[in-house]
Amino acid sequence: MEFPITELLDEEESAEWILEHFHPKGLNCPKCKRDVEQSRKFRRTQTSALDVQRCKHCGTIYNLYTGTVFQGSQWTPRQVVLLMRGICKGETTRELAAELELNYKTVLTMRHRVQANAELEQPNTAFPDSHSETDEMFQNAGEKR
Repeated sequence: MEFPITELLDEEESAEWILEHFHPKGLNCPKCKRDVEQSRKFRRTQTSALDVQRCKHCGTIYNLYTGTVFQGSQWTPRQVVLLMRGICKGETTRELAAELELNYKTVLTMRHRVQANAELEQPNTAFPDSHSETDEMFQNAGEKR
């Protein structure tokens, strides 16, 4: 059963979540790196309802999605949060598309972008942990003796 859950989250809370997780050092100008306090609100997008900022120093225009895989998309903050939640939970693309009320191919394309970005952030070295769990190493699930 599919439940469209996009109405359950508040847009402002979703935007705060995105800011906290995608811009942990705070939103700033992508060109001169000045913080959002040194910019002015330029406009508000119609589809995604995001505030677009213009840097007072260099004139660069940016928003909450600048520098992320969602840059240039028209997704609402609510849809972005629910997509990230669904990917982390392992939901299928078809389920996510139905919940978010978006086209399957749109969700699939964004899912691939998110996963490719996550893969780039994977460390190339092993964890420095000298201990490892071996409780499942010798398990033969379902094998008869």
